Amino acid sequence: MRLQDFWERMREEFGPLADSFARDHVMSDLGGRTVMEALGAGIDTKDVWAAVARARESSR
Repeated sequence: MRLQDFWERMREEFGPLADSFARDHVMSDLGGRTVMEALGAGIDTKDVWAAVARARESSR
């Protein structure tokens, strides 16, 4: 998944809170990292998106 596609999905899912979620929400599925930290560490965008989707699903 291209990074641009990742951010489009984030905006579709979280709207104006996408950036805040990416900076502030620490996820165990990402090794205790935020989305921004995971992407910065080189974790594949598909894997980061999958973690985001699992986190979102478990909060519903």
